[in-house]
Amino acid sequence: MDKYRGQKNAAHFLYPPVDPFDRRMLEVGDGHVLYVEQSGNPEGQPVVVLHGGPGGGSSPAMRRYFDPAHYRIILFDQRGCGRSRPHASVEANTTWHLVADTETIRKTLGIERWMVFGGSWGATLALVYAQTHPDRVTNLILRGVFMMTQSELDWFYAGGAGRFWPEIWARFEGLIPEDERDDLIAAYHRRLFSGVIAEEVKYARAWAQWENALASMASNGAGGEPPGDYARAFARLENHYFINGGFLEEDGHILNRMDRIAHIPGVIVQGRYDMICPPRMAYELSSAWPNSEIRMIARAGHALSEPDISAELVQTMDRLAKA
Repeated sequence: MDKYRGQKNAAHFLYPPVDPFDRRMLEVGDGHVLYVEQSGNPEGQPVVVLHGGPGGGSSPAMRRYFDPAHYRIILFDQRGCGRSRPHASVEANTTWHLVADTETIRKTLGIERWMVFGGSWGATLALVYAQTHPDRVTNLILRGVFMMTQSELDWFYAGGAGRFWPEIWARFEGLIPEDERDDLIAAYHRRLFSGVIAEEVKYARAWAQWENALASMASNGAGGEPPGDYARAFARLENHYFINGGFLEEDGHILNRMDRIAHIPGVIVQGRYDMICPPRMAYELSSAWPNSEIRMIARAGHALSEPDISAELVQTMDRLAKA
C-alpha cells in the first residue's frame, strides 16, 4: 500500500488525494441540494466522512486518511455550506435534517452499512447518526470529540479558553458592547443575522478567526482572515446550531443514549492540548462506551491537520482495513 502514500512532512505520511470517480448534486428536500462525492475504490469498504463546523464543508485533504485501494470514500457538504446550496442558509437546517441527509446519501449510493468518520462537530453528527441508525454503522472513528453540551459551549464562548489566549479573547469579546458580553453566542447571533451583509461578514470573520486561532498547538494566535463568503456560512451555521443547543433533546443527549451504540466498535483520537474541544468529553465518551478505544495524542491540539493526529488516523484506518 506504500504506493498510495505521499509525504506530508517529515513527521508522518498521508495518502495523497485521489480524483473522485463520482460527483453529484443531490436534492434532499426543503430546497436544499447537497454536494456529494465518491473516490477511492468503487467496490471498496465504504466510509462516510462528516466534516466539522457546523458549516465547515469538506475538502480534498479529507480523503488522505484512507487507502484508496481499499476504501470507497464518501464526502459531502452539509446543508448550507461548501458547494451545497442554498449557501449559508439556516432554513430547514438542524441536526435531524443532517442525520436524514446522511441516511438519504447511504440509500442513494446503494450502501448497506458503512464506517462513519468525523471530527469535532463531525464527531457529534457521527454519534447522533449512529444512535439513530445503529444497524447501518460498522465502525465509528472520531477525532476531537464535541458533544454539544452547555459546558463545552461555555468553555469556548464564556471565557474558559480565553484564559489561555487572553489577547485573542479580548479581540473576539471586544467587538461586543460590555452590556451584551454575558452571552456572546446571542450577541454574535444578532449581528450574524442582522440582514446587513457587510455587518454579517465582519462579525463572521471575527467568529471564525477566534476558532481558527486556537485550532493548532503550533498556532501563534494570528488566525488569518478567512474569505467573507466562507466565514459567513461557517459562522452563521455554527451560531445557529449553538444557540439552539444542537437541536438535541436535552443537555447530555449523546451520553444518555450510549446504550444504542454499545455494540459498535469505535476509535477516539484526541489531542491532549485541544483548546476547542478539551479532552474531558472524549474521556467521558470512552468511559461510557466499552467497545471503544481512546488514543490521547500527547503533542496535539484540535485540528485534523495536526501531524500526530493525522498519523494516528492513517494508522487506525490502515489497521481497520486489515481487520
